[in-house]
Amino acid sequence: MNFNLNKLLRENIKKLSPYSSARDEFSGEAKVFLDANENSLGSPLTKWYNRYPDPHQHAVKDAISKIKGIASEHIFLGNGSDECIDLLYRCFCEPKRDNVIICPPTYGMYEVSANVNDVEIRKAPLLEHFQLDLIHLENLVDANTKLIWICSPNNPTGNSLNREDIESVLNNFSGIVVIDEAYINFAKQKSFIQELTEYPNLVVMQTFSKAWGLAALRLGMAFASSEIISVMNKVKPPYNINQATQEFALKALEEVGQVNDMIKELVSMRDALMDVFEQIPIVEKVYPSDANFILVKIKDARKIYEYLLTKGIVVRDRSNVKLCDNCLRITIGTEQENTLLVDALAEYISQETT
Repeated sequence: MNFNLNKLLRENIKKLSPYSSARDEFSGEAKVFLDANENSLGSPLTKWYNRYPDPHQHAVKDAISKIKGIASEHIFLGNGSDECIDLLYRCFCEPKRDNVIICPPTYGMYEVSANVNDVEIRKAPLLEHFQLDLIHLENLVDANTKLIWICSPNNPTGNSLNREDIESVLNNFSGIVVIDEAYINFAKQKSFIQELTEYPNLVVMQTFSKAWGLAALRLGMAFASSEIISVMNKVKPPYNINQATQEFALKALEEVGQVNDMIKELVSMRDALMDVFEQIPIVEKVYPSDANFILVKIKDARKIYEYLLTKGIVVRDRSNVKLCDNCLRITIGTEQENTLLVDALAEYISQETT
């Protein structure tokens, strides 16, 4: 692999002078802030939120750094992982010229964001057992391929992709490989974060939405070389992470033990629910899962989806997704919610057989 970050960057991004906020131009302690045109009298909600937040989220990154064992300069925080996805397109993909590769079935925002940025999408579908088709993927790469998106554990299939296959992509592709690890906390497979020093073309994404239980805060993480992180910081809006989100994230990061306990509980309930579904007559297959959801192939998936809606239970019908015909994606709920789901399916079967 011959990786050259400068060759991957869009020309306008190379020349870009980032916006310099008032907080960028000052560092240290002060008693009076008259530099950012804020409302000095406060707000109707609280006197604390009239000031702009730290544009580089230093405190949050320092806390993440201690937990992940990686220096802060390798961390980017986005308004959800979706902002990280969009920024990678804007930094490295020239509209109407460059292309990226996705491996469906996978997270839909890779394709949506490519379309928004007018970047060609090339598809190397997963094999029937939901693993990478390395030969197809390699054949799609050309001189204008800038990004390869890999989701592991994968959404919507739930399985982890073979580590050796991912390493093969990293070793043989001269562009950027993005590994989306949104569900990594529920998997036995270790994160690729510790491999950043070995692969200069690697970007790893994680999130506070899943294991940390903070989906409403919209806080995503990207880990990469300091050079790639520097480019992302150059392009991002100045105050992309609001003050409340930073404060809640800091509090959550103090409770790693509680988060680990919740992960263990969710994994235990996942495995128990998978065992129950294996015994349900209308279920044709329960796919292996390293996430906080399961993918289930079931007879008349759409009909069952609509029946569950009448019971106030919402799952995700993935039947229109490649390789997921007649499949429902089911998030692991609370013990009570899981019981309501199983009881509703038992009621459905009873009605269908009488």
